[in-house]
Amino acid sequence: MNQEEIFNVIQILLQYVIPTLKVFGATILFSLPLGMVVALLKMCRLKPISWLTSLYILIMRGTPLMLQLIAIYYAIPYLKMNTGLPKIIQLLLSYVDIKNESYMFQAVITAFTLNYTAYFAEIFRGGIESIPKGQYEAAACLGMTKMQTFFRIILPQVIKRILPASSNEIITLVKDTSLANVIAYAEITLKAKQQMQQYSSLVPLFLAGLFYLCMTVVLTVIFAFMEKKLSYYK
Repeated sequence: MNQEEIFNVIQILLQYVIPTLKVFGATILFSLPLGMVVALLKMCRLKPISWLTSLYILIMRGTPLMLQLIAIYYAIPYLKMNTGLPKIIQLLLSYVDIKNESYMFQAVITAFTLNYTAYFAEIFRGGIESIPKGQYEAAACLGMTKMQTFFRIILPQVIKRILPASSNEIITLVKDTSLANVIAYAEITLKAKQQMQQYSSLVPLFLAGLFYLCMTVVLTVIFAFMEKKLSYYK
């Protein structure tokens, strides 16, 4: 490939950075709070809730994200074709327009959110359980409620402890966004593959790799700064 062709490929890939960042941002937006909720549900004293939550985490972490993405993307069309479902489910499915362009994005976000929620849940649970029980008792002696204890005493320490593990998952998410190309979602990897076929060259894939590397470097710098700011918890 000559310089002009390489420049053209870079321009094309730049146009699809936004769709890639949309998947990344939406996944973080939904999976982080849901991860905390799932972590608390797993720690629930009611065994049925704890067991169901553990089963969900096991399935999400035990099966490939690519398979989950494909399954969710094709599940709605398959269910819409099944006339034996209860009428209430058929009614709900009728509101889903699989021909709409946004359906693909919704399927991607659903799969990524369900998957990463399970991982963040285990990270949060480990962080919460690592806090000594004596801190809860000390807060109670000071007249603090359970909510006050959690948000003012426990949560700041948990964030500090889980930041390295969480940053690792978030950086992995940047690279995992490339899996969205298996259902033809228009993002960097899909466009790089198309340009590779057009020019019969591997250069577009290397350029796509540089895009992911740049995003990873930015996140690494941000998390290093955050860890430094939270160092007063040592």
